[in-house]
Amino acid sequence: MPPRSFLKLSLAAVLYAFALSVVALAIDTPKERTPPKAPALMPFDPSEQLVYEGEFSKLLLRGIKIAELRFSASRAPATTDAQTSAAPQIQFTSDIESKGWFRKLFGINFRYHVETTIEPSTFAVLRTSKIDEQGKRVRTSEAIFDHADKRVEWTERDPNNAEQPPRVVTAALEGPTQDIISAIYFLRTVPLTPGHTFNLAVSDSGRVYQIPGTVTNERKKIKSVMGRVSVVRLDIDLFGEGRPVQGKGKMSLWVTDDDSRIPIKARLSHEMGQLDITLKSIQRAAAQ
Repeated sequence: MPPRSFLKLSLAAVLYAFALSVVALAIDTPKERTPPKAPALMPFDPSEQLVYEGEFSKLLLRGIKIAELRFSASRAPATTDAQTSAAPQIQFTSDIESKGWFRKLFGINFRYHVETTIEPSTFAVLRTSKIDEQGKRVRTSEAIFDHADKRVEWTERDPNNAEQPPRVVTAALEGPTQDIISAIYFLRTVPLTPGHTFNLAVSDSGRVYQIPGTVTNERKKIKSVMGRVSVVRLDIDLFGEGRPVQGKGKMSLWVTDDDSRIPIKARLSHEMGQLDITLKSIQRAAAQ
């Protein structure tokens, strides 16, 4: 498995999948209708950190620890940007880093850092920045979401080659669109509706993907770092032509069946192997 392919799969398992049930409520909503405002106090307020562990399995290799994934949410000072309100902006940060056997299995280490800034009253993405390190290869990128002009512009640079022109990609925003981090948290602000099928627009690397999925009727209790918790399962159509991951595969996500809607576990099955991502710790600041 090439390192970049695994990175794409691991990001997909945790980032894209966590996002997709949010549109279950929006299926019957007219496109011209203004999205509902986010609540004053969200499930991750005032700050929160979730830490996950990634395990890879294939044939005789079972449960090999290969990655750590950290997600944090906090409030940031508001700016004078015309797109923003006076309320403090929301800052989401994600760090995914190779651990344990990854280098032995794939011959390289990786680190992936993402920061997303959100306008809180509409949950609109304002900016996404990334640092992608794979061995000696490093790329930095920034996506600016212009909601007035309905477009997103993504710019990627090679910090090790200042003479190389930046890569710039522009895409149209046709209705509500999240990035791979904001979608996770937007999911947690709305109820899940079992039995619904849905489609969600997610912007990544200058492209906008349409990703279908289903909120299943399956509800059960599973063991977790939080004890035995009730969860609901989401099945995500992440693979195929025009989707974030090429080829054939399956993916499921389990989130807590309560108002917090915390992602507990994701499982991605592919011809390259099986990737399980499990919540290992959670830290929350007390609400003021």
